[in-house]
Amino acid sequence: MSAEAGTLTPVGYIKHHLTNLQWCPQDALVDGHCTGFWTLHLDSLIISAVLGLVFFSLMALVARKATAGVPSKAQSLVELVVDTIDKQVKETFHGDSKLVTPVAITIFVWVFLMNAMDLIPVDFLPVTASAVGVHYLKAVPTTDPNLTFAMSITVLLLVYFMNLKVKGVGGFAHELLSAPFGLWLAPVNLAFRVIEDFSKTISLAMRLFGNMFAGEMVFILIALMGVYQVPLGLAWAIFHILVITLQAFIFMMLTIVYLSMAAESH
Repeated sequence: MSAEAGTLTPVGYIKHHLTNLQWCPQDALVDGHCTGFWTLHLDSLIISAVLGLVFFSLMALVARKATAGVPSKAQSLVELVVDTIDKQVKETFHGDSKLVTPVAITIFVWVFLMNAMDLIPVDFLPVTASAVGVHYLKAVPTTDPNLTFAMSITVLLLVYFMNLKVKGVGGFAHELLSAPFGLWLAPVNLAFRVIEDFSKTISLAMRLFGNMFAGEMVFILIALMGVYQVPLGLAWAIFHILVITLQAFIFMMLTIVYLSMAAESH
């Protein structure tokens, strides 16, 4: 058990690891804690931004140095990811758009990297941060529902953009009001569409959040088990590699499916 875990009760230790580093206006502070809507989770924002900036910059650098000859290991890895995802897009998305493959690559790589932060020992980053005066730090952005909902809402906006791009304003409006029961039941059709889009957005966000939050909780509980945490943590980390990859793939595939549905007429 870490030194931090030794100075807290088990409940306090778990609560500490599940608390985000927050910022909010002074008038929203109550007993030192942020309340209200305008609360920023700085750890989720900073870690996700750094991961995106660093790794996508590295991918861009590899692309600039790509060669038609014998590829480097980095080029081979990037080509494997791009070719695999491009194949999935071509098999799933039946429209004609240059947007879908880049979006799918961005989603898979970014979500995978954020999920992979779960493989870092649970005390390492929080203890490192506390050494410089940062008392709370959640290292896995996808265990924050604010971030997963932001991603799912972005996917919803992309779906609406694809609808408008392919069908136009008139065609999209006609679909909203006429499918599936015809224009004579336009209010019912519109209500069903709102419910459908609302449920897709919630399920997309909660699926990723729920799986990653559960995995993080297991790591935290293992950290409380003293000398047994090393073999148990290693076993769970090996299994969790499958979870973080699968969750990134599912989020990407559902995005592709939703965009494919938006590009087709009802």
